[in-house]
Amino acid sequence: MHALGPGAEAVGEWDKAGLAAPDLAAMRRYRLERVRQQLRQADYAGIVLYDPVNVRYATDSTNMQVWLLHNASRYVFVPADGPVVLWEFDHCDFLSGHTESIDEIRPCVPWFYFCAGDRIPEQAERWADEIAALVRQHGGGNTRLAIDHCNPEGISALARRGVGVHNGEAIMERAREIKSDDELLAMRRAIHACETGMTVMREHLGPGISEQRLWSYLHAENIARGGEWIETRLLASGPRCNPWYQECSSRIIENGDLVAFDTDLVGAYGICVDTSRTWLCGDMAPTPAQRDIYSRAYEQIRFNTELLRPGVSYHDLTHKAMRYPAEDFRHYTCLYHGVGLCDEAPIIYFPEAWQSFGYDGVLEPGMVLCVESFLGRTAGGPGVKLEEQVLITETGHEVLTRYPFEEQLLR
Repeated sequence: MHALGPGAEAVGEWDKAGLAAPDLAAMRRYRLERVRQQLRQADYAGIVLYDPVNVRYATDSTNMQVWLLHNASRYVFVPADGPVVLWEFDHCDFLSGHTESIDEIRPCVPWFYFCAGDRIPEQAERWADEIAALVRQHGGGNTRLAIDHCNPEGISALARRGVGVHNGEAIMERAREIKSDDELLAMRRAIHACETGMTVMREHLGPGISEQRLWSYLHAENIARGGEWIETRLLASGPRCNPWYQECSSRIIENGDLVAFDTDLVGAYGICVDTSRTWLCGDMAPTPAQRDIYSRAYEQIRFNTELLRPGVSYHDLTHKAMRYPAEDFRHYTCLYHGVGLCDEAPIIYFPEAWQSFGYDGVLEPGMVLCVESFLGRTAGGPGVKLEEQVLITETGHEVLTRYPFEEQLLR
């Protein structure tokens, strides 16, 4: 799959749009070094990764990504200094021939219940023997190991071997925050493919189509252009748009309905495209209530995008962003969040959540954030979801998503 690339259809569209190809070998070197930088800064001997998204970042190697999100049958050891070892799923060692980031491939030792049953303690010991041996071999006396996901049996087995386990999820989130030039080239292509799929969706939107059927067009167009999966089913129409978070259903969309969706799409090159739009279905003129709520959401997303520039703190974004009174309007979970291979750190909360959940940081060039808006009156009525994907540049920001807004709802 990786050797063949996204395919002639997608590449032809990208060439026509003037979107240059990323240097994937350079991207892989950059990502692996980002992980190692974080390991050295935290004084860890290495990291063991199970999350398929993290394995993809560190090695650009994939295998049954969604299945492996809930079946711990593939993992990788990345030392701060030394060879990268991948434990591959059964008979799949041939899948990583495209990447130079992996130095050795071994058969995995699965010790979750589906594979190990009542032999979990035994298999966890086998697993820990291999991991601890690599830590001793390449750690230079350092036995501090980061792991992104691990059950208690594995942590205990490593502890008995003198290996301390630390938070690998934090290591990977920090590594993934700053995108290279090649990652951004890949992201631009993935966004173009996603928005092409959105155009196909728009062409099929009309009274009488179900939410599910409409949503299926985005899936189909994503796969056709080398995409991988969509993480949610967030598409709703008419009265189901407010409150937000109702996933798409068999409801038949009617003339005059608003239709809101959030792509949450893992597309070409494994890059996440997370954008939202709200459309008006059919040939009816929008109602004053629809125009009002759409214009407010549009104003919010435009204002909050303009706040983005290097050096701005998360705290300032939380407290300076435009928001509407919570007693009158329902809003989204957050104001902003990072995005790369999936939704990533940071998440920037509303002011009322800062004390309980907020954490600070500073925007840097190379970060990509999604600017979020959902708006619906608490008393009921239409709801609108909008979202843009935005790059932090050296001097400010660049909006990467290009799909147009609904002019008839803004007039």
